[in-house]
Amino acid sequence: MKPWYQEKGIWIAFAIISLWFLSLGWLLSSYTVDFTNPITYGFMLLQAHLYTGLFITAHDAMHGSVAKNKGWNNTLGTIASTLFAYNSYKKLFPKHHQHHRFVATDQDPDYHNGGFIPWYIKFAREYVSIWQILLMAVTYEVLIRLFPKPNVILFYIIPSILSTLQLFYFGTYLPHRGEHDNKHQSRSQRKNHIWAFISCYFFGYHYEHHHAPGVPWWQLYKEKEMQEKSS
Repeated sequence: MKPWYQEKGIWIAFAIISLWFLSLGWLLSSYTVDFTNPITYGFMLLQAHLYTGLFITAHDAMHGSVAKNKGWNNTLGTIASTLFAYNSYKKLFPKHHQHHRFVATDQDPDYHNGGFIPWYIKFAREYVSIWQILLMAVTYEVLIRLFPKPNVILFYIIPSILSTLQLFYFGTYLPHRGEHDNKHQSRSQRKNHIWAFISCYFFGYHYEHHHAPGVPWWQLYKEKEMQEKSS
Protein backbone atom coordinates (compact mmCIF):
# COMPACT_ATOMS: atom_id res chain seq x y z
CA MET A 1 0.00 0.00 0.00
CA LYS A 2 1.27 3.48 -0.89
CA PRO A 3 2.08 5.89 1.95
CA TRP A 4 -0.69 8.45 2.40
CA TYR A 5 1.29 11.31 0.85
CA GLN A 6 1.47 9.42 -2.45
CA GLU A 7 -2.28 8.94 -2.76
CA LYS A 8 -3.78 11.35 -5.27
CA GLY A 9 -7.27 11.04 -3.79
CA ILE A 10 -6.10 12.39 -0.44
CA TRP A 11 -4.53 15.47 -2.04
CA ILE A 12 -7.64 16.11 -4.14
CA ALA A 13 -9.81 15.88 -1.01
CA PHE A 14 -7.43 18.22 0.83
CA ALA A 15 -7.59 20.64 -2.11
CA ILE A 16 -11.39 20.81 -2.16
CA ILE A 17 -11.69 21.21 1.61
CA SER A 18 -8.92 23.84 1.69
CA LEU A 19 -10.33 25.80 -1.26
CA TRP A 20 -13.75 25.86 0.39
CA PHE A 21 -12.27 27.17 3.65
CA LEU A 22 -9.98 29.72 2.02
CA SER A 23 -12.54 31.11 -0.40
CA LEU A 24 -15.22 31.30 2.28
CA GLY A 25 -12.83 33.04 4.67
CA TRP A 26 -11.88 35.63 2.05
CA LEU A 27 -15.43 36.18 0.84
CA LEU A 28 -16.72 36.67 4.38
CA SER A 29 -13.92 38.88 5.65
CA SER A 30 -12.48 40.78 2.70
CA TYR A 31 -14.95 40.95 -0.19
CA THR A 32 -17.20 44.01 -0.43
CA VAL A 33 -20.62 42.93 -1.69
CA ASP A 34 -21.92 44.93 -4.64
CA PHE A 35 -25.32 43.66 -5.77
CA THR A 36 -24.92 45.40 -9.14
CA ASN A 37 -21.66 43.61 -9.89
CA PRO A 38 -22.07 40.23 -11.64
CA ILE A 39 -18.77 39.08 -10.10
CA THR A 40 -20.57 38.93 -6.75
CA TYR A 41 -22.93 36.29 -8.11
CA GLY A 42 -20.05 34.52 -9.81
CA PHE A 43 -18.36 34.14 -6.44
CA MET A 44 -21.64 32.88 -4.98
CA LEU A 45 -21.88 30.19 -7.67
CA LEU A 46 -18.23 29.28 -7.20
CA GLN A 47 -18.81 28.79 -3.50
CA ALA A 48 -21.85 26.63 -4.26
CA HIS A 49 -19.68 24.51 -6.56
CA LEU A 50 -17.09 24.07 -3.82
CA TYR A 51 -19.88 23.13 -1.41
CA THR A 52 -20.90 20.44 -3.88
CA GLY A 53 -17.29 19.29 -3.95
CA LEU A 54 -17.46 18.69 -0.20
CA PHE A 55 -20.37 16.32 -0.64
CA ILE A 56 -18.75 14.59 -3.61
CA THR A 57 -15.66 14.04 -1.46
CA ALA A 58 -17.79 12.53 1.30
CA HIS A 59 -19.57 10.42 -1.32
CA ASP A 60 -16.29 9.05 -2.68
CA ALA A 61 -15.21 8.23 0.86
CA MET A 62 -18.38 6.12 1.23
CA HIS A 63 -17.07 4.06 -1.68
CA GLY A 64 -13.57 3.90 -0.21
CA SER A 65 -12.08 5.80 -3.13
CA VAL A 66 -10.59 8.81 -1.34
CA ALA A 67 -7.83 6.77 0.32
CA LYS A 68 -6.89 3.12 0.51
CA ASN A 69 -6.21 3.55 4.21
CA LYS A 70 -9.60 3.25 5.91
CA GLY A 71 -8.67 5.73 8.64
CA TRP A 72 -7.70 8.47 6.20
CA ASN A 73 -10.66 7.68 3.97
CA ASN A 74 -13.29 7.89 6.71
CA THR A 75 -11.71 10.89 8.42
CA LEU A 76 -11.72 12.95 5.24
CA GLY A 77 -15.25 11.76 4.46
CA THR A 78 -16.42 12.78 7.92
CA ILE A 79 -14.79 16.22 7.68
CA ALA A 80 -16.27 16.86 4.22
CA SER A 81 -19.78 15.72 5.16
CA THR A 82 -19.75 17.76 8.38
CA LEU A 83 -18.73 20.91 6.51
CA PHE A 84 -21.58 20.23 4.09
CA ALA A 85 -24.28 21.63 6.40
CA TYR A 86 -23.43 19.28 9.28
CA ASN A 87 -24.31 16.05 7.51
CA SER A 88 -23.55 12.87 9.42
CA TYR A 89 -21.16 10.60 7.54
CA LYS A 90 -22.28 7.61 9.62
CA LYS A 91 -25.93 8.18 8.64
CA LEU A 92 -25.19 8.94 5.01
CA PHE A 93 -23.08 5.81 4.55
CA PRO A 94 -25.78 3.12 4.89
CA LYS A 95 -28.37 5.17 2.98
CA HIS A 96 -26.08 5.67 0.04
CA HIS A 97 -25.22 2.00 -0.18
CA GLN A 98 -28.92 1.20 0.08
CA HIS A 99 -29.42 3.45 -2.95
CA HIS A 100 -26.87 1.42 -4.90
CA ARG A 101 -28.37 -1.92 -3.86
CA PHE A 102 -32.00 -1.00 -4.55
CA VAL A 103 -31.68 1.74 -7.16
CA ALA A 104 -34.99 3.19 -8.41
CA THR A 105 -37.14 0.96 -6.19
CA ASP A 106 -39.28 1.59 -3.11
CA GLN A 107 -36.27 0.65 -0.98
CA ASP A 108 -34.10 3.33 -2.58
CA PRO A 109 -33.93 6.33 -0.21
CA ASP A 110 -32.97 8.62 -3.11
CA TYR A 111 -35.84 7.64 -5.40
CA HIS A 112 -39.35 9.01 -5.76
CA ASN A 113 -41.82 8.18 -8.50
CA GLY A 114 -42.98 11.73 -9.08
CA GLY A 115 -42.14 15.17 -10.40
CA PHE A 116 -39.22 17.41 -9.56
CA ILE A 117 -40.67 19.32 -6.59
CA PRO A 118 -42.23 16.32 -4.74
CA TRP A 119 -39.07 14.34 -5.35
CA TYR A 120 -36.86 17.15 -4.05
CA ILE A 121 -39.02 17.51 -0.93
CA LYS A 122 -38.78 13.76 -0.32
CA PHE A 123 -35.01 13.90 -0.92
CA ALA A 124 -34.63 16.79 1.55
CA ARG A 125 -36.71 15.03 4.21
CA GLU A 126 -34.59 11.93 3.80
CA TYR A 127 -31.27 13.71 4.26
CA VAL A 128 -31.89 16.93 6.23
CA SER A 129 -32.50 16.66 9.98
CA ILE A 130 -33.78 19.21 12.47
CA TRP A 131 -30.35 19.12 14.15
CA GLN A 132 -28.66 20.20 10.95
CA ILE A 133 -31.08 23.10 10.58
CA LEU A 134 -30.47 24.16 14.17
CA LEU A 135 -26.68 23.93 13.80
CA MET A 136 -26.80 25.95 10.57
CA ALA A 137 -28.94 28.56 12.35
CA VAL A 138 -26.48 28.77 15.24
CA THR A 139 -23.57 29.04 12.79
CA TYR A 140 -25.39 31.82 10.93
CA GLU A 141 -25.97 33.76 14.16
CA VAL A 142 -22.30 33.44 15.06
CA LEU A 143 -21.07 34.43 11.61
CA ILE A 144 -23.22 37.57 11.30
CA ARG A 145 -21.64 38.82 14.55
CA LEU A 146 -18.20 38.42 12.99
CA PHE A 147 -18.80 39.34 9.35
CA PRO A 148 -21.21 41.47 7.30
CA LYS A 149 -24.64 39.84 7.04
CA PRO A 150 -24.87 40.09 3.20
CA ASN A 151 -21.59 38.21 2.89
CA VAL A 152 -22.79 35.44 5.19
CA ILE A 153 -26.08 35.07 3.29
CA LEU A 154 -24.52 35.23 -0.19
CA PHE A 155 -21.47 33.09 0.40
CA TYR A 156 -22.45 30.68 3.19
CA ILE A 157 -26.22 30.21 3.32
CA ILE A 158 -27.31 30.50 -0.32
CA PRO A 159 -24.46 28.30 -1.67
CA SER A 160 -25.41 25.54 0.76
CA ILE A 161 -28.95 25.55 -0.66
CA LEU A 162 -27.83 25.83 -4.28
CA SER A 163 -25.46 22.91 -3.88
CA THR A 164 -28.26 20.64 -2.63
CA LEU A 165 -30.22 21.56 -5.76
CA GLN A 166 -27.15 20.92 -7.90
CA LEU A 167 -26.56 17.52 -6.36
CA PHE A 168 -30.22 16.54 -6.53
CA TYR A 169 -30.85 17.72 -10.09
CA PHE A 170 -27.69 16.42 -11.77
CA GLY A 171 -26.88 13.51 -9.46
CA THR A 172 -30.31 12.07 -8.68
CA TYR A 173 -33.25 13.50 -10.62
CA LEU A 174 -31.89 13.56 -14.18
CA PRO A 175 -30.10 10.17 -13.96
CA HIS A 176 -32.96 8.22 -12.35
CA ARG A 177 -36.23 9.77 -13.55
CA GLY A 178 -38.42 7.84 -15.97
CA GLU A 179 -37.94 4.35 -17.35
CA HIS A 180 -34.59 2.69 -18.01
CA ASP A 181 -33.51 -0.32 -20.04
CA ASN A 182 -30.30 -1.13 -18.18
CA LYS A 183 -29.43 -3.01 -15.00
CA HIS A 184 -28.32 0.14 -13.16
CA GLN A 185 -31.62 1.97 -13.75
CA SER A 186 -29.57 5.04 -14.64
CA ARG A 187 -28.86 7.29 -17.58
CA SER A 188 -25.89 9.48 -18.38
CA GLN A 189 -25.48 12.88 -19.94
CA ARG A 190 -23.73 13.11 -23.28
CA LYS A 191 -19.96 13.16 -23.23
CA ASN A 192 -18.79 16.68 -22.51
CA HIS A 193 -16.11 16.60 -19.85
CA ILE A 194 -16.07 20.35 -19.22
CA TRP A 195 -19.83 20.55 -18.66
CA ALA A 196 -19.80 17.29 -16.71
CA PHE A 197 -17.30 18.77 -14.25
CA ILE A 198 -19.03 22.14 -13.95
CA SER A 199 -22.50 20.67 -13.54
CA CYS A 200 -21.69 18.12 -10.82
CA TYR A 201 -18.11 16.81 -10.72
CA PHE A 202 -18.77 14.28 -13.51
CA PHE A 203 -21.76 12.73 -11.73
CA GLY A 204 -23.89 13.42 -14.76
CA TYR A 205 -22.01 10.34 -16.01
CA HIS A 206 -24.25 8.44 -13.66
CA TYR A 207 -24.58 5.09 -15.38
CA GLU A 208 -20.79 4.92 -15.30
CA HIS A 209 -20.79 5.63 -11.56
CA HIS A 210 -23.24 2.81 -10.86
CA HIS A 211 -21.31 0.52 -13.17
CA ALA A 212 -18.02 1.28 -11.38
CA PRO A 213 -18.86 2.82 -7.97
CA GLY A 214 -15.28 2.55 -6.75
CA VAL A 215 -14.00 4.95 -9.42
CA PRO A 216 -13.39 8.40 -7.85
CA TRP A 217 -15.14 11.44 -9.31
CA TRP A 218 -11.97 12.71 -10.97
CA GLN A 219 -11.65 9.46 -12.95
CA LEU A 220 -15.27 9.13 -14.06
CA TYR A 221 -14.56 10.81 -17.39
CA LYS A 222 -12.27 7.89 -18.23
CA GLU A 223 -15.02 5.44 -17.35
CA LYS A 224 -17.35 7.38 -19.66
CA GLU A 225 -14.90 7.06 -22.53
CA MET A 226 -14.42 3.34 -21.86
CA GLN A 227 -18.18 2.73 -21.83
CA GLU A 228 -18.65 4.60 -25.10
CA LYS A 229 -15.85 2.66 -26.79
CA SER A 230 -17.35 -0.66 -25.69
CA SER A 231 -20.92 0.20 -26.73
